[in-house]
Amino acid sequence: MKLSADLSAFAARLGHDFTRPELLHRALTHPSMSSPARPDNQRLEFLGDRVLGLVMAEALYQADKNASEGQLAPRFNALVRKETCAEVARALDLGAALKLGRSEMLSGGRRKEAILGDAMEAVIAAVYLDAGFDAARALILREWGDRLHRVDADARDAKTMLQEWAQARGQTPPRYLERARSGPDHAPLFTIEVQLDSGQTETAQAGSKRQAEQQAARILLQRLEAGT
Repeated sequence: MKLSADLSAFAARLGHDFTRPELLHRALTHPSMSSPARPDNQRLEFLGDRVLGLVMAEALYQADKNASEGQLAPRFNALVRKETCAEVARALDLGAALKLGRSEMLSGGRRKEAILGDAMEAVIAAVYLDAGFDAARALILREWGDRLHRVDADARDAKTMLQEWAQARGQTPPRYLERARSGPDHAPLFTIEVQLDSGQTETAQAGSKRQAEQQAARILLQRLEAGT
């Protein structure tokens, strides 16, 4: 199989020359575009999630030999969560290479966090199957970059921190309201608004309510810390 121009451009950004280009094609095929002749990326996503987890667990274990399991676990969760995978996908402009069904494409699927995160995991699996574990590890460590070294800040639970901020100022805990839900059942997109007694609000979108709540809390915290 020969790669299309958009997939070839993505492979170049990824820095991997696929000997089995069909793996990349599958990794970037969303379920909305699948057919018997065009399998989607869900099985690869399952595998890529495990490869990513092993690489990050090993990297954290080696990076801080004195850290306890209780210290390593939140760092690990911050590095492998869907939001982080989506950040990496955006940096690689993965969305431009996604193969989406018409309805998903019209609803902004190339920008959706859950879709980008899932596809990034599938791409990791594609590299793993194409060239082995060392190639997948090198890709992950390169693209995750300095996140490994600043993970303590990223590992903070934004909802807990925002609640502590509010309570320290005599406010009730933040309220999280579901403002919208869109997309198909297999890939929903939730819009969540967080509200404080003092009137500040923020909204965020993600593929699960939990992710959207965390993202909304994180954005509002950044605003509060900046004094805006």
